Amino acid sequence: MQLEVGTIIEGKVTGVTNFGAFVDLGDGKTGMVHISEVAPTFVKEIRDFVSEGQTVKVKVLDIAENGKIALSIKKALPQPPKENRSPRPNANGQQRGNRRPYQPAPQPYQSAGRPGNFEWSKKKNEGGSFEDMMSRFKQSSDEKMSDLKRVVESKRGGFSRRGSSKN
Repeated sequence: MQLEVGTIIEGKVTGVTNFGAFVDLGDGKTGMVHISEVAPTFVKEIRDFVSEGQTVKVKVLDIAENGKIALSIKKALPQPPKENRSPRPNANGQQRGNRRPYQPAPQPYQSAGRPGNFEWSKKKNEGGSFEDMMSRFKQSSDEKMSDLKRVVESKRGGFSRRGSSKN
């Protein structure tokens, strides 16, 4: 039989290591099932799932140019049918309709006139050198800090520092 990627065939486990199992595919060909391809669940100890001499169904995942054959046991298993979940009834016993997942409404741009109302929108890369970008960032940061200080000082009633007053 000609081996091709995607083919499901039976083979005999000839060796088990900590990282996978070697499977004799016949015609003098041997492939390896990596530990991550043994079962659809987490496999800590591969010997809990396969043993030498066991016949297993495997799917050919890859055939490298050097002749190494990558196999999978879990992809050769019949896939469980996907659940066709019907909507659950709501508190009144009525069926729920096809509802979209919650998405918050987009917030309009607000000026930095009050603390917490800063524009945190993602800006597209404006280009330029790293120094140019750092300069723009520093300028923007300084503007935001001065706005914040101004608002905080106005809330303190003219006090620029705690315990001292303006003259």
